[in-house]
Formats: sequence, structure tokens, C-alpha cells
Amino acid sequence: MEMVTHSGLTGIAILVLAALMCGMAMERMKQPAFVGYILAGLLLGPTALGLVEDREQIDIIAELGVLMLLFVIGMELSIRLFLRLWKFVLLAMGLQILAAGGITLLLSNLFGWGLGMAVLLGFVVALSSTAIGIKMLEETGELKTRTGVLSVGILIAQDLAFVPMLLVLGIISVGEADYRGLLVLLGSVLMLGWLMWYLAKGGRIQIPFLKNIVQNMDFTPLGALAFCFGAAAVSGVLGLSPAYGAFLAGLVLGNSGERPTFIGSIRPIQSIFMMVFFVSIGLLIDLQFIWANIGTVLVLLFLVTIFKTAMNTTIVRMLGQSWRQAFLVSVMLAQIGEFSFLLSKTGLETGIIGGDTMRLVVAVTVLSLAISPLWVVTARRLHNLTTNVTTLAQLLTSIYAREVNFAVTATSKIRPQIALSARRVKNTLRNIRARERFRRLALFVRTLVIRLSLYSSATVANDHPVIGEDAKRGGDKSA
Repeated sequence: MEMVTHSGLTGIAILVLAALMCGMAMERMKQPAFVGYILAGLLLGPTALGLVEDREQIDIIAELGVLMLLFVIGMELSIRLFLRLWKFVLLAMGLQILAAGGITLLLSNLFGWGLGMAVLLGFVVALSSTAIGIKMLEETGELKTRTGVLSVGILIAQDLAFVPMLLVLGIISVGEADYRGLLVLLGSVLMLGWLMWYLAKGGRIQIPFLKNIVQNMDFTPLGALAFCFGAAAVSGVLGLSPAYGAFLAGLVLGNSGERPTFIGSIRPIQSIFMMVFFVSIGLLIDLQFIWANIGTVLVLLFLVTIFKTAMNTTIVRMLGQSWRQAFLVSVMLAQIGEFSFLLSKTGLETGIIGGDTMRLVVAVTVLSLAISPLWVVTARRLHNLTTNVTTLAQLLTSIYAREVNFAVTATSKIRPQIALSARRVKNTLRNIRARERFRRLALFVRTLVIRLSLYSSATVANDHPVIGEDAKRGGDKSA
């Protein structure tokens, strides 16, 4: 027992040290630290070094990290500004789900997917990562701007839509509706709407012992954790997502007089939970499966990323935002969300998808999260652009002018070498074809000569039978 305990502590120590080193390395390279956390999980995972194989406890802590993230989002959310944009947020979220679901339903006719699998994949594509979206907004300084509010609002709406998504998948799997679940869902939506309206009007919800908690610095973080996880537990008991309860708890505390104290005390704990969350994402990566299906994974990753960016840009632009703001919001929503893991797990448990499909979804989702630094670079450049951009062409040219110039310069330098190499290859192929034709011609001539000689001998024997008989007799005599 003692050796097992020491082994577990050693694994945790190695995990924390690897996450710290990889996170610091990413920061030195001007990249977000969470990418280093994902890399640490990948290196220590079962398909790499194999130092961490039992992931159940880490999964639990990772879920707590998601709860802490939504709890802090609720505390920092400006409700009045959010309520002014609620129509935009809900409409954008609905159009995203409809567009992604429509595309997957069309593809189901080509690939023979079932209805449940097409709907599940549509939900997976529509969802974005709240954790990475918030980190990217913080990296670019857009968190408290209108773009940040729009992005966070859509992300929160997607998180809240996770519950009805699970309900829809359950209905598809069993073939009948759960009316009790529908009533609970409707009640949760009404509860959220009333709470946000009440807080926006200046209302306050009195929490017992709250002032006593903030008077003691040791009790402040503990009280925040208890309030967050307690609300999440109640939400789970009612059949809703625990993230919903954590978000509501954050809203209540964020609109109390003790908000600054709670935010300051909860930040370090949130950082630890988020580190474990991203490490757990890295542990999900199955290198053997990705290598065996590298072509499929990369094509799906490319298509999903480009499709989501184009889809979100179009939707946000249709809803009245500028091209710059629409593209920046779509960059924040380009990756696949962490709730996609839970959706794919639910699909596997209900028989909607198989094990290979789930591993494929996990691989594409993890790689989508891992390439987020590319979008961070794009977001930073967008943040530094002026607002004079009016068309999409001007926007893309302004963002990626450096890469375009580099590509043009590199192409102009290597174009003569490419042309020379192409001529050499063409000449080589021409010589090979010429030798092949000559060889075939020689073989044809040789075959023709042999056939002609045989034909001429047979003709002489048939035209002069006496000569043939004399030759035969002469041969008998000599014998």
C-alpha cells in the first residue's frame, strides 16, 4: 500500500513538473501556456511515455476545472451588457447549430451515416471551447470589449445548449421523448432569464454567512469553492448540467458586494484546475490511432476548422457586425469544444456511434484545441488592425500580408530551381520513354525475323516435296 501511494505521488509530481516546464517553454515562445499543458499530457500519456495511464482521477479534476471556469465567467460577466445582446447571442448560437447540423445531415447521405450519428457530429462541430476562447480573449486583450462580450455570450449559450443536446441524443437513442426532462429544461431556461433580469435591475440575493466568510482570508477561497460546487451538485441532481449551476453561482457572487474579494482569492485555484484540465486533454490523444488514420484526421481537422471559421464569420456578419469583428469572433470560436468529449461519450454509451468514431472525434477535437496558437496569432493581428477595414478581402490581406509576402518571395527564389528540376525530370522521362519504345521496337523486329525464317522454311518444304524426300533419304543412308 505504501509503495502504491508513493507511486501515485510520484506520478502527480512528474505531471505537475512536466506541465510547468512545458508551460514555461510555450511562454518563452510567445505562445499560450495551455498549449504546453496539452503537450505535457501528450508526452506522459499512455500512447507516449506511458507514465500516466489511469486517468479517472484526472478526469474528475478536469471537470472541476471546467466548473471553475464557468464560475469565474459568471462572476466577471457584465449582465447589463449581456442582456442588451441576448437576442444576438441566442440567434447566433441557433444558426450555428442549424448550419452545422444541416451540413452533417447532407454528408450522411454520402457516407451512409445514421440520423443519430449525423446529429451528434453536427452538435460536436457547432460547439466551441469556452476554456480556450476565454484564454485567447485574455491573450489579445479583447475580453472586456464588445468582441469579447459577443464571444463569451455565444460560448455561454453553447454551454447552456449542451443540456438540450444530451436530451435530443437521448430521444434519438430510445425513440421517445422524456417530457419530464423537457419541463426541467424549460424551467432552467426561465430561471436563468429571470435571474439575469433581476440582477440587471439592481437586485441582490442574500447569501447566509457571506460577510462572515469574507472577513477571514482562509475561509474566502473555501467558501467560493463550496458555493460553486454546491450549486453544480444541485444542478446535477435536478438533471441539468453541473456547469449550469456553477455559472448561476458565479452570477450571484459576481453581483454581490464581495465580488473583488472572491475573484482575487479564487484565481490561483482556478489556474491549478485549468492546468489539470488541459493536461487531461493531452492524455486523451491516441498517437497510434492518429498515425494509423493520419490522412482522415488531418482532412477532417482542416475541413472542420475552415468550415467553422467561414460559418461563424458569415453568421456574425449577417447579424449586423463588421467584417473585422465578425472574423475576430469566428477566430475565437474556431476550435471544437471540450463538451464534445462528453457528447461523443454519450453517443458511444447509447450506441449512436462506435469506438472508432469516438476515437476519431477525440483526435480531431484535441488537435483542434492544440492548433489554437495559430488562431491566437491571427487574433492578435486583428486586435492591432484599425477599424477602417470594410471588406473581407481587405481584412484577410491585412492579417496575412506577412505570410503572403513570404510565400511570394520564397516562390520567386525557388521558381528557377523548380523549373530546372522540372525540365530535368521531363528530359529524364522523355529518355526513359524513348528507350522503352526502342526496346519494344527491337523486340518486335526480332520476333518478326524469327517468324519470317520459320515461315520461309515451311514454305520451301511444301513447294518441293521431292527435295524434301531426297533430303530425308540421304539422311537415312548416312545413318
